[in-house]
Amino acid sequence: MSEEKVKVVASNRKASFEYFLLEKFEAGLVLQGSEIKSIRAGQMSIQESYVDIINGEEAWLVEANIAPYVQANRFNHDPKRKRKILLHKKQIRELWNNIRIKGMTVVPTRVYLKDGRAKIEIALAKGKKAYDKRATIAKRDEARSADRETRAR
Repeated sequence: MSEEKVKVVASNRKASFEYFLLEKFEAGLVLQGSEIKSIRAGQMSIQESYVDIINGEEAWLVEANIAPYVQANRFNHDPKRKRKILLHKKQIRELWNNIRIKGMTVVPTRVYLKDGRAKIEIALAKGKKAYDKRATIAKRDEARSADRETRAR
């Protein structure tokens, strides 16, 4: 058995605060040579990015920022270009139906390198209301204060 090496390059911590993450999918990304070099150097951000599904057939990562690779000079890539997400047709159809019928959204949660290949974890998500966010903050503060008390003892 081969042991998988996973190195997280970028994560979207705000996604779990803004949305209820219902189901997660692992997918590949179609990248250019200079893009994978930048990702391996850890030069990627998915904070403002989202997943766009077109006609229930293709999934695209939009607004993800991969910094230009310094050594690529004139062969460099556009940092904010759309990148195709590699998923099975059945998975894309499932996401598409949930978006159209149930009003959900698809958000990227993290990008990582797995056995030298860039993978993206996307999640089917439902938006949180303001009171849900307040409950999340209260729970986090409560856990923080309990942790502080146990450390003090």
